[in-house]
Amino acid sequence: MLKIDSHQHFWKFDAVRHSWINEEMNAIQQDFMPGDLGPLLEENGIDGCVLIQVDQTPEENDFQLQNAAQYDFIKGVVGWVDLQAEDIEDQLHELKGYEKLKGFRHILQGESDRALMLKPAFLNGISKLRDFGFTYDILIFPDQLQYAAELVSQFPDQPFVLDHIAKPDIKNQRIEGWKQGIQELAKYDNVYCKASGMVTEADWKLWKPEDFTPYLDVVFEAFGAGRVMYGTDWPVSLVAASYGQVKDLVKNYISKCSANEQELFWGGNATEFYKLK
Repeated sequence: MLKIDSHQHFWKFDAVRHSWINEEMNAIQQDFMPGDLGPLLEENGIDGCVLIQVDQTPEENDFQLQNAAQYDFIKGVVGWVDLQAEDIEDQLHELKGYEKLKGFRHILQGESDRALMLKPAFLNGISKLRDFGFTYDILIFPDQLQYAAELVSQFPDQPFVLDHIAKPDIKNQRIEGWKQGIQELAKYDNVYCKASGMVTEADWKLWKPEDFTPYLDVVFEAFGAGRVMYGTDWPVSLVAASYGQVKDLVKNYISKCSANEQELFWGGNATEFYKLK
C-alpha cells in the first residue's frame, strides 16, 4: 500500500501574492518546488503526495498541474475553482480532463463572511462536484466548524476532508469548543480528516510531542482510524519543525494502532479518498 503525504504545497515566493507569509515566517519566504520535497519523501519512506493549492486563481491550477506532470511522486492535485461562478459546470467539465486533478479547496478560513460556505451560490458549486468525481477540502478555523457540519449534511454523497484538524489553538491548550465541533462534523461519514498542520498551531519554538495528544485523541475517537490521513503541510510546517519531526510526531502516536489501522493512516485512506494511482 502506498504511503502518502496527503497535504503539501509548492510556490514561487512572491511577497505580494503570498502576503500571508509574514516576517515571522521568514523561514519560508522563498521558493519551494518538487525538487525540494522529493528527497525528503524518499528519506522518510513516503511514496507520494497530494499537492494542495495556495493561490485562488485559475493560473494556480496550471502551475500545480505542470508540477504534477513532471514528477511521478505527485499523485494528485487539489486545485481552486470559483464555486460561485455561474458557469461552474462548464469549468468543471473542462477541468475533468486532467487525470491528476482530484478536487478543490477554497480558503474559507480567511473569509470575512464566516458562513460563506452556506451561501446559495457556493452550495450550488459544491452540488456539482460529485457528478465529475471531485473531492472537496475544507480549510477552516474552529469558529467555522458549525457551518461545515451544516454544509456536509446537505451533500451526503460528496467526499469532504477537513484540513489541519480545523486548526485548534494548541499553543494555548484550548480544546472544548473545537472538540464539540469536531465530534459534530465527524458524525457525517462522508467527511475525512487530515492530521496535518498541527505544529504551526502550537508554540513554534517550545512545542512537545505530548502537546498534540489530546487533539489527536479527539480526532481518532471522532473519525475512527478509517477516516484520518497523514499530512504534513510542508513547507508551511517548516516554521516550527522539520519534515522528519512532523512525521515522527504522528508515528509515535499511532504506534498503538493495529497494523491495518496504521496502513490506512499512512496512505490507505488518502488513496481511497482521492482515488490515487
